[in-house]
This record gives sequence, C-alpha cells and structure tokens, in this order.
Amino acid sequence: MIKSATFLSPKFVLGPGSVENRFYRNVDFPKGHIGIKNFKAEVIDDTGNPVPLHETYLHHWLVSRYYQRLDVYFGLGSETRKTASHIPDPYAIEIGNPAEIPVGYEERWMLNVHAIDTRGAEDRLGCTECRCDLYNITVSEWGRPLRPDYKGGLLCCYDHTQCKVKQGFQGTRRSLYLRYTMEWVEWDSDIIPVKIFIFDVTDTGKRLNGSTGYGPENGCLVEYEIKSCSSSDTAVNECVDVKRTNLTMPTAGYLIYGVAHQHTGGIGSTLYGKDGRVICNSLPTYGEGKEAGNEEGYIVGMSTCYPEPGSIQITAGEKLVLESNYRRDQKHTGVMGLFYILIADRTPNRTSLSQAPIHFHVNMKGSTYAAAIIALFGMAIAVAVTVHSRLKKWRQEGYQPMLA
Repeated sequence: MIKSATFLSPKFVLGPGSVENRFYRNVDFPKGHIGIKNFKAEVIDDTGNPVPLHETYLHHWLVSRYYQRLDVYFGLGSETRKTASHIPDPYAIEIGNPAEIPVGYEERWMLNVHAIDTRGAEDRLGCTECRCDLYNITVSEWGRPLRPDYKGGLLCCYDHTQCKVKQGFQGTRRSLYLRYTMEWVEWDSDIIPVKIFIFDVTDTGKRLNGSTGYGPENGCLVEYEIKSCSSSDTAVNECVDVKRTNLTMPTAGYLIYGVAHQHTGGIGSTLYGKDGRVICNSLPTYGEGKEAGNEEGYIVGMSTCYPEPGSIQITAGEKLVLESNYRRDQKHTGVMGLFYILIADRTPNRTSLSQAPIHFHVNMKGSTYAAAIIALFGMAIAVAVTVHSRLKKWRQEGYQPMLA
C-alpha cells in the first residue's frame, strides 16, 4: 500500500533581488522502516499558488539524513516540477532501518532551500547564475577572498546576499514555502533496495588524504564556467561546450533510474559504460510560456531513464564516462553537470512484478513543517548534493557528526 502526504517547509521571505539559503534541521518526516517511492516539490506563496521561476528561481533544494554523519539523498533545481521521480516496483529507497541507526541515536532530516528572487533584476540570468559582479561580492561567506578568475557561482549568492535590481523598481517582500508531496510504503522482504550514486562531470578523480564525499578536496569542483564562443568556434563545433570525465563504478548492479542535472544553457548529458555503450541519456525541456512549470528560457524538466529490469548492468570497477553539453552562445557561470543513478543488486521475480501496491493518502496536517525528503535527485540533488559538503568543508575538514 502506497501512502502519500503533502508538507510545507518553514517559511522563507524574499524581496526583489534577495537570496535565502537556509538549512532547516530536524524537519518532520514519516517514521519507521519505510521505502521511498516518489517525491514532488515546488515553491508556492502564502496563498498556496505556485511561483514561476522568472520571479523566484529555485537554485536548489536538498534533503539529508543525519545521525552520525551527513548523508545526502536528493535534491533538484529549477527542473523539479517536470522531472519524473517515481521509483518503479518492486524497488524503493530504504529509510529507517533499525539495523543502520547507531545505538543511542535517532534518525533525523535536514532540508536546505536556496532561492533567488529575480523580480526587477538588472540581469535575471546573471542573478540566477550568481555572477559575482551583480552581487558585489569579492569574499566568500566566511571572509575568504575569492580567486581572481572566479566570476560566478555558489560562493557569490549565499544567504542574505543581494543581486542588482533596476533603479526605481518597487516590489514587496513576500513569504514563500517549498511544498512537496512524498509517497512511501512500509518496508517488507519483497522490496528490493536501491543505492544512490551521484556523478560530477568536474570530478578529477583526485582524493586528498583518503577523503570521501563531495567538494574540491575530493576532486569535485561542483560547478564550472562556460565561455562564449567565437566565430571560429561556431564554424568548428556549432558553439557547443563538451565536458567529459572518466569515472570508476565502485560496485556492481542493475540500472533502475537515471537523470542529469543541468542549468540554463544545458543541452543534455550522457553516461557511457565501457566500450562506449550508452547507460543513460538525459535531455532538458525548456519552458515556452510564463506560467509556473513552463517558464520561457528556463529548464523546467529533465528526461529520465527507466530501463527494463535487468537490461542494463554495470560491473564493479567498470570504467564510465560522463559527458555534459552546454550551448556557448553566451557566457555562463556556476553551471553544473551532475548525473544521478539508482542501482539495485538484483532483479525482481515475476511475483513481485505482478503485485502492484495500491495508493493511500495520509492526512498529516498535525505536522509542524515539512519534511518528506528524498526527492529523486537532482542534484542536486541535486545540485545541492555538493553544496552542503562544499560549505561544510570551508569551515572544517570533512564531514563531522551533526547532532541537534
């Protein structure tokens, strides 16, 4: 039986050009040993109406589980409304397994929401790409001078920064929320658990002092810059930036789901296996209107891969190639090239395939704020997957226990 519930995040308030990048700890979440099946999320105003991206850009949202160390699960950005996130039967993401929770601890959840208000912005795209000159930022959130060649990205649009708005523009501050709906099932032996893998096209493969996780110390730069093309570039490669990296799959399994995360200008990403076989190809959908979910010029969805069970197998130690493609008709800062996959270590039998669970809605209005986390990636997850670890790294070495 599939249960579902809809929640609201804690309120965040934005005015024209302002930024909120908040971390909410110990948010409500369904208790018990369960399997996550689906997650949908969007930004709404205080009347419950969806807010379009050209007014409030959802740079990313991120959900993490914690009790001994922080484990990033899912996140998405502007494409969250139209990116499929359901996990097919009989698979699910296992949560709340008593055997995994250390003695004396309890499982809790953290939600990170990074939103940028672009109403009246001098350069709306520049604000969403966190161009440092538009934010008048020369040092990081912790007072560290930025590299001279760092033109834009997460280090320039941290919490309470302000992007330039047109002179004389008047706009009110307003209360917003992340509204998300989660679907889950009670865990049983027929469910096949899946593992989450997140690949970064900026990954150099270098690991310092045996470190793990995400961030520059692990060879993952998280974001990169796209330079505009010249006339000679256009003649040679049609003004496309192609970035590739080599990766090694740490464990074997069958592909259950795959999706990429890209920013504006992205034209698709592909994960290749050995001998150049395509594991998953994920393409963006751009909006064509003004309404929420179809905003012109914004990526409003990414195509996903749901292969037939057992049809795509990745071996342990297999050499993979991740490719991320962007248009170079103009400069872009702070872009990302993440790829998320779900892997299962076995295929289902016919009995489990034929037993499709029914849906059941759970009324959870008594909850204070939202939690239901785990939205299917995106990056970062999606995006955000790397965001929190990068911020933590600048404060201290590696992940540390996060206990409320």
